[in-house]
Amino acid sequence: MGLGVGAAAGALIAGCGGGKSAGEAAGGAGGGAQPAATFSGTYDGPDVTLSYWNGFTGGDGPFMKQLVKDFMAEHQNIKIAENTVQWAEYYQRMPAAVTAGKGPDVGAMHLDQLATNAARKVIVPVDDVANAIGLTEEDFTPEVWQAGIYQDARYGIPLDVHSLAMYSLPAPMQKAGISEMPTDGESFTAALDELKASGTANPFWMPTRWPAHLMFLSLLWQNGGEPYSEDGTKATFDSEEGVAALQWMVDVINKGYSPKNVAQDSQYVAFKNGEVPITWDGIWQINDLKSAGVENTLSPVPKIGEMDHVWANSHNFYITRQTTGDDNKLQAAKVFIDWISRKSAEWAGAGMIPARKSVRETAQVQDSPQGPIAAKIDTLKFLPPVPGLGDVQAQTLEIAVANATLLKESPADALKSQASRASKLMEENKKKFG
Repeated sequence: MGLGVGAAAGALIAGCGGGKSAGEAAGGAGGGAQPAATFSGTYDGPDVTLSYWNGFTGGDGPFMKQLVKDFMAEHQNIKIAENTVQWAEYYQRMPAAVTAGKGPDVGAMHLDQLATNAARKVIVPVDDVANAIGLTEEDFTPEVWQAGIYQDARYGIPLDVHSLAMYSLPAPMQKAGISEMPTDGESFTAALDELKASGTANPFWMPTRWPAHLMFLSLLWQNGGEPYSEDGTKATFDSEEGVAALQWMVDVINKGYSPKNVAQDSQYVAFKNGEVPITWDGIWQINDLKSAGVENTLSPVPKIGEMDHVWANSHNFYITRQTTGDDNKLQAAKVFIDWISRKSAEWAGAGMIPARKSVRETAQVQDSPQGPIAAKIDTLKFLPPVPGLGDVQAQTLEIAVANATLLKESPADALKSQASRASKLMEENKKKFG
């Protein structure tokens, strides 16, 4: 996942105007601009080149590159200049590039970065784009649809959803006599006990960093808690529900199911090497495991708490303010977003869950490895649209989870100190972003 936009980029954006929304540009520019209501799904203007930025550098990359290639084959008058960089670098470079007029016309961005870039006037509202291409809330879950809205305006067109899931290795599971995947706390603990009894010393490695904080958020929501206040000014992850969530993670270590000091992603590498029979990781690992020839079973994260929730994120399409100054680019961008959105069943091959209900209900998606996760899309939870939250979380919540799982602090102490720090940072961001 990406990091927040850097402070230097933020300073560049802070002094810039907001630019027109896509709707204002389409409706008021004249000279051939088409109102959103007359969008036909085709582009009949002169040849145009769209700069398209994304961070699909992993196993998802080839699928997006093929979609772009297929799009250009069908749209001879629209060239897509694709720029693909690592997500962390992407969020650092993109705002400054847009300010200089050398950024993307259209791009893909993580949902949890939309509010930050909207507040910095890097991206523009796309309500009219959604209306023009016929997208409505009925074709999405409420959680997915509403998540792209910041201050009553839509800034993202949902492409997919990706979440944590549970991976298991069939051979050690069969050896332990486990015929059904665990679905709750009791059956999960029972499975770990059976795996230990069958000879696996540490059946479930608990990471101290990534994706440990995603596991914590999932468990916090399962316990009925929320990590942050609705108004985005206070961290609440040190609640009773948060302490219980982090204590469960620490107990996994203290009870011997996991070794101590599990470094970032080493639990995934161990799973990939056949050393760990069960792990929780993102569904974006599906193709990596497939290419490595690792036979595995994918199933939803068990409901450890009282509620069935799990952390998720989403890739959303956006339009930058540099695009709204060119009516031809704006219309071509609508065609591109519409086409990719309708082809999201093909994008599911990248291991993602299509955001559109009409696509998820196709056999192509239901029969995919992530089909069991897609069937439970209503249980997926997103972080709230709070500008700068990604940076705050990296500096606080992730540290609290690491300190507790490293057994440096008790869950309560770790969460309390970092929640206090997070609240101060959020108050500062509230003043900065307005």
